[in-house]
Amino acid sequence: MGTANTPYDDVFRTLLNDCSGLIIPVINEVFGENYTGKEDIIFSPNEHYINQQDGHEAERITDTCFKIIGTKTKKYHLECQSSADNSMLIRFFEYDTQIALDEGVIQGNVLRVTLPHSAVLYLRSGSTTPNQLKTEIITPGGSISYEIQVMKSQQYTLGEIFKKRLLFLIPFYIFSHERRFEEYNQDESKLEKLKGEYEEIRSRLEDLLKDHEISEYTKCTIIDMSGKVLEHIAGKYEAVRRGVKSVMGGKVLEYEAKTILREGRLEGRKEGRLEMLFDLVCGNLLSIAEAAAQANLSEELFRKKMQDYSK
Repeated sequence: MGTANTPYDDVFRTLLNDCSGLIIPVINEVFGENYTGKEDIIFSPNEHYINQQDGHEAERITDTCFKIIGTKTKKYHLECQSSADNSMLIRFFEYDTQIALDEGVIQGNVLRVTLPHSAVLYLRSGSTTPNQLKTEIITPGGSISYEIQVMKSQQYTLGEIFKKRLLFLIPFYIFSHERRFEEYNQDESKLEKLKGEYEEIRSRLEDLLKDHEISEYTKCTIIDMSGKVLEHIAGKYEAVRRGVKSVMGGKVLEYEAKTILREGRLEGRKEGRLEMLFDLVCGNLLSIAEAAAQANLSEELFRKKMQDYSK
């Protein structure tokens, strides 16, 4: 979180941007929802500007903020954090209130704002890591509070990850073994057990691909992002890096599936996506700013295209 990206933030955002459907089972797990995966996911700009007391604006970058549009529309704000940090509560409050203000509505003399459903994914956790974070707001009219849900990636076994379809967590699964890197690096038999787990991951991803539950693109993205996390977290342990890479494969950033999907998005789906965004704006489910950001257009150009569409 904050203005500087970490490799883990980058992986988190890449998964969301390139394989957004993977976040649906995570939302179901964290918030007790029952989304089917057929819902629309609309991302909001992640740059927000916080007004400071000296009159200046400070830029804050959230990991992700998006709406899920199903039978109801709900907005979610998720952050990825490598370790617990109490100062997160301050940052969450800054982000959540700014996100709410971005879509605030003034009706008469009343400003109505809606806070997003918020959660944090901890990549490292221990016995003192909380299960929830809480913010209390004392107002002249009384006290209100809201909870920030906590997801701990290290708590999930491979069996649970695949059973609950929490494939989003696979690139971060290596955190579960971080404390044993020294052992793996020096003991080949222990390293073989680690490699065995990653052979299982690769095999089960292949099975999901054969069953058409995931695409080749999604499989390759998960593998590529797993490699990026591995490179950073096991930088000092060459045997660990070599061993896991030998199972999961090398760099696949520019694999053919990604190229095909990118071209398909640019050509085959461009018009259909624009029309969907126009309809969401007309239905007051998206602001012009959000829709323009989704379409990678300036607000002025988006308005013009929307006017042409209306005609």
